[in-house]
Amino acid sequence: MTQAAKPPVRPLSPHLQVYRLPLAAWLSITHRMTGVGLTIGTLLLTWWLASAAYGPDAYETATDFMGSPLGYLMLFGFSVALFYHLCNGIRHLLWDMGKNFTIAQTNAGNAIVLIGTAVLTAVAWFLALV
Repeated sequence: MTQAAKPPVRPLSPHLQVYRLPLAAWLSITHRMTGVGLTIGTLLLTWWLASAAYGPDAYETATDFMGSPLGYLMLFGFSVALFYHLCNGIRHLLWDMGKNFTIAQTNAGNAIVLIGTAVLTAVAWFLALV
């Protein structure tokens, strides 16, 4: 009997446990995740707006929830996701126009997206709580 030839041993392709993704890749992945988060946050805001149409009791329930620690946490997460998605979306639009593709420009864009998100979130919450 003849034996089947063994396939040649080939190196494995890099995967997430071996390969370190650049920050731009993580920001792109997070952009998709914040899109999902925005959907959930929009449902929360829709519930709050619809409760106003259902009467004072429903509105009070929704407002009490929004004023709870969990409500504030959800609203904070929604605002971070909103501003991050906005800033990163603008960068993606620039990429769609063929701009900012060098490594230095991409790294600068990473910083602008993260700093812009932090500044816009801080300003929004400062204005909301004052």
